[in-house]
Amino acid sequence: MNAAILRREVQDFIHEKSSKPIDISKLILSGSPFSDISSQELAQQIKGRLKAKDKLSLWYHTKGIYYPPSINMEQTSSELTGLYKSKLVSGERLIDLTGGLGIDDYYFSKVINKVTHCELNESLSLIATHNFSALGASNIVTHTGDAISYLQNQEYQYDWIYIDPSRRNDIKGKVFFLEDCLPDVPKHIDLLFSRSTNVLIKTSPLLDIQTGIKSLQFVKEIHCVAVKNEVKELIWVLSKDYIGKVHITSCNITNDQQKLFSFSIEEEVTASCSFSSPKKYLYEPNAAILKSGAFKCVATRYGLDKLHPHSHLYTSDMLIDFPGRRFEIISHAPYHKKNLKANAITKANITVRNFNETVANLRKKLKIKDGGTDYLFFTTDATGAKISIHCKKA
Repeated sequence: MNAAILRREVQDFIHEKSSKPIDISKLILSGSPFSDISSQELAQQIKGRLKAKDKLSLWYHTKGIYYPPSINMEQTSSELTGLYKSKLVSGERLIDLTGGLGIDDYYFSKVINKVTHCELNESLSLIATHNFSALGASNIVTHTGDAISYLQNQEYQYDWIYIDPSRRNDIKGKVFFLEDCLPDVPKHIDLLFSRSTNVLIKTSPLLDIQTGIKSLQFVKEIHCVAVKNEVKELIWVLSKDYIGKVHITSCNITNDQQKLFSFSIEEEVTASCSFSSPKKYLYEPNAAILKSGAFKCVATRYGLDKLHPHSHLYTSDMLIDFPGRRFEIISHAPYHKKNLKANAITKANITVRNFNETVANLRKKLKIKDGGTDYLFFTTDATGAKISIHCKKA
């Protein structure tokens, strides 16, 4: 961390350059106007602030924020997901074992009296410490070093332990297991519960929910959090000695609004839904619901028919409010090139669900450009037949 970057004239330069689109390569080649700061260091700050504009608005608008390398900006929580997690905790003390840039801890500090931020990377720990001060978060204390050792060597009891384990680099491309992450949460679960009765874990949405439940103990809640229909995080709430139902909440955050759908795993297992050919309206659940696995209970809860057990598309004769996309069906027919040619559609938005061809192949085969107001769904119906559905947004 180069403290010279925090000088007023340097900050003014960074804010000016990051207030509009900029060619970073050209900036680096032109050199730095400051003798004690390299052009690469300036580029890191400018790129970080540009990234923060949409992801971390408070950081973007706060003077004196120091930005880490791009990889840390990519990996950190957003303001929206950090705020969501803060609603899940309460109490006097929380310790974050994988603090990183500290976005989550800033929001935890709004509802917890004392937050401890642990970070193994010394540079990142210094940056987080500085930024907490710039943001006025005086109830966060920072510790640099191995968090598991820190937890083992002190006897504090915490209301919550928070952990965001990262996948090891050597498992890239393999199936995602919590045991393949650092820290290894299943390995240290007894230690965690010896210091707190509540554990909050953030994982990548790549983690299979059933696999996660098997790896962990006392799972009480799972939250599938999406931002603008892209699943960003799985949040696991563990409560010591909990043996009840596992409750799952899907949340899709758009324009400061949250679309929530909650259910228990038992409800999904026992739910019985009806099937039908396409009616007047078609429904596609948002990404958070699809990740959560609420395939049957979303149909029963909203009184909808499914097209097929594995298509995860729903239909009805009456238009209803629904946590996802809604379409009015213009026509539907068995999948055949001749049928689609008869519709004379040359431009459409294409979606495939439980279908044996890709969007790219369909576009090439049918000569349909992307975009427009027409929507084509290619899927399988309850009889196992391949069908196409022509829709408009409802």
